[in-house]
Order: sequence, then C-alpha cells, then structure tokens
Amino acid sequence: MELVTSTRTSTRRHDREILALALPAFGALVAEPLFLMVDSAIVGHLGTAQLAGLGVAAALLQTAVHVFVFLAYATTAAVSRRVGAGDLPAAIRQGMDGIWLALLLGAVVIAVVLSAAPALVDLFGASATASPHAVTYLRISSLGIPAMLVVLAATGVLRGLQDTRTPLYVAIGGFTANAVLNLLLVYGLGFGVAGSAWGTVIAQFAMAAAYLVVVVKGARRHGASLRPDAAGIRACAQAGVPLLVRTLSLRAVLLIATAIAARFGDADIAAHQITLTIWSLLAFALDAIAIAGQAIIGRYLGAGDEKGARAACRRMVQWGVVSGVVLGVAVAASRPLVMPLFTSDATVHAQLSTVLLVVAVTQPLAGVVFVLDGVLMGAGDGPYLAGAMLVTLALFAPAALLVPAWGGGLTALWWMIAGLMMTVRLVTLWLRARSGRWIVTGAVRA
Repeated sequence: MELVTSTRTSTRRHDREILALALPAFGALVAEPLFLMVDSAIVGHLGTAQLAGLGVAAALLQTAVHVFVFLAYATTAAVSRRVGAGDLPAAIRQGMDGIWLALLLGAVVIAVVLSAAPALVDLFGASATASPHAVTYLRISSLGIPAMLVVLAATGVLRGLQDTRTPLYVAIGGFTANAVLNLLLVYGLGFGVAGSAWGTVIAQFAMAAAYLVVVVKGARRHGASLRPDAAGIRACAQAGVPLLVRTLSLRAVLLIATAIAARFGDADIAAHQITLTIWSLLAFALDAIAIAGQAIIGRYLGAGDEKGARAACRRMVQWGVVSGVVLGVAVAASRPLVMPLFTSDATVHAQLSTVLLVVAVTQPLAGVVFVLDGVLMGAGDGPYLAGAMLVTLALFAPAALLVPAWGGGLTALWWMIAGLMMTVRLVTLWLRARSGRWIVTGAVRA
C-alpha cells in the first residue's frame, strides 16, 4: 500500500513539474509558427504566386535559423545541470557564452543569405512567378537572423533556470507586434511581400531586446560576467556540433520535401507551405513537453538523481501520446475552418483536405518522438541524436525522391514525411531510451 501511495505521489509531482514548465513553454514555442501562419494568411490573400514565393523563402529562412537551434537546446541542458548542482552563477555564465555565440553566428549567416538568395531560390525550382517574391522576402527577413539566434540562446538560458513563463510573455508581445506590423505594412502601406518580411524583422529585434534585459539583470544579480569569454564560446560551439549535425539532417529532410513539392506546381507548393506551417505549429506544441523534459532531466541528472530522471522520462512519454491524440483529432475536425484562413484557391483546398488528414493520423507518433528527443537532449546525449538523425535522412531521402517517379503527389510525399520519417525516428529514440545509456549524472556531462 505504501509503495502504491509513493508511486502516486511521485507521479503527481512529475505531473506538476511537467505542467508548470510545459504550459508556458507551449505558448512560447507556438509563437514562431504563429509568426509564419500570420505571414502566410496575410500574404496568401495577395495571390497564389506570392504565397508560393513565401513558401520557398520561409523554408530557406527557417533552415538558416534552425540549424542553430542547439543554441537553445544545448544551453538548456547545460544550464539546468548546473542548476541541479546548485551553481547558479556558473549556470548563467554558461548562458551568456551561448548568447555571444549567437551574435557571431548571426553575422555570418546574414552575409551568406543576402548574397546567395537568388541562387538558393532557383535551387528550389520556384516558378518564374513565385521567384521574385521569394527573393524579396528572403533578403529582407535575413536581416533579423541575429535577433532570432539571440532569442534562441536566451530562451535556452531561461528554460535551464526552470523559467518558461518569461519566454511566454515575450512571445505574446512579439506575436502581437508581428500581426499588427504585417497588416499595417502589407495592406495599410501597400508594401506587399516586403512589408510582411519587415514586420517580422522588427518584431524579432524587439523580442531579442526584451530577452537581453532579463538575462543581463539575472547575470548582475548573481555576479556572473557579461563579457565574451573565448574559451566559453568555443566550448558552447563544440558542445553544439552534434546537435548541429542532427538539426542539419532534419532540415535536409524538410528541404528535400519542399524541393519536391515545388516541382509539382504552384498550387502544390502553396498547399505544402500551409501544411508545413500547421505541422510546425503542432510540432512546437508537442515540443512543449520535450522542453519541460530538457529542463527537468538536466536538473535531475545534475543533482545525481538517476531514479527521478527515469520516472520523469516515463511520465513524459505518456503525456506525449495523449497530447498527440488530442492534436490529431483537432486537426482532422478543424480542416474546413482552417483552410479558408490561408487561401481561397479551390485547387489548394483540394490538396490540403487530404494532406491534413495524414498529419492528423500521425500526431500520436509525433508526440512520443518529440518527448524522447527532448529527454535525450536534456541528458546531453547529442552524439547519439546526431547519428540517429543521419540514419533517418538516409532512409527518407531515396524514398521521397521516388515519389514523383512513381506518380505520387503531395499526399504521398507527406506520408513519407509524417509517416516514414517519424517512424524511423521513433525506433531509434526508443531503443536509446530503453538502454539507459543516456543517464550520466553530474554538473557537467563527462
């Protein structure tokens, strides 16, 4: 009887921890795809060519930013370990190194994207009507990349400190500013696609400024240095390499999918862009539990609590399954309401109706994948995650490239994305979680 009571108490404790971190994290995480959803909804009513151009540009822009998502994930894991070990000054110093690295990387990425924008758009096979809009959006939006990377790093610091509320407040402010600016610049001032891009850039810089104010105050309160430290920045970069490989592999999957969809025609790439936007929103929603997992697992391992880390992992997997079922039902039921928000094109609607069903059916699978991904990130198990994602890419790429050859269309392509790709990820992550090799305790993973 005592064992049952103890188990229930432990479960309730984990539920409270997960909810306390995951609910605010959900709001903050969905802000990014909501940015793109607002852009897609506003630009979509300018015309199908404009929406198709946005689809190509957005995929490229997201790749330019998301390859550095380790700035958030690796920072969360490292900071939370030090929090678990009781060393707050070292935790914040670790976060400052990540922010300085973000600024350096942002400057490099701007230089590359500005000069290579036309070539990158052509590489995607965008049509002659969509290409000019894609280049315009990509070049302007690239100016906000340093701000986007600072937001990633600073978010990682706060998550590691077990604070997901501040990112929620900043995200709400950024989303509101983005929506207002887009409407004003696109329709009010008639800037079209360029106005949408400028609105997003301004909102991103405002968010970065808000985060820096919070982190700098925390650093001063705990006596942590704000100056750039070459050794610390270099250590952050080295720790992020495995996650960079993992993210590049994942982005390669999405880029291959977008390139294939672009060759189906403007209606297909427009439908693909809308689906990808919704899929990203769902992914970020599921990732809220994964974010809680990163912070909680890192803290438990930093405190040397192996049993607590295992129990938290099991409970978060259960939350992932339930969340995936709920989101899948919501997507299936809301299709008639969602599609008109993005476009009035009947051809695009016809494509969306079937593809969104594929997304809905696969959400429970995605729920487990995202949770396990977060657990292993929180444990600092980057090398395994990199290898697992390379295996996924190796299996996905040839299968997806064969879709057009076999006469398949956008629906078949999305079965490759949401079905095959996510199944391979589930298998590789589940095997690692069951092995227990990810459990390494201490303030720093050896």
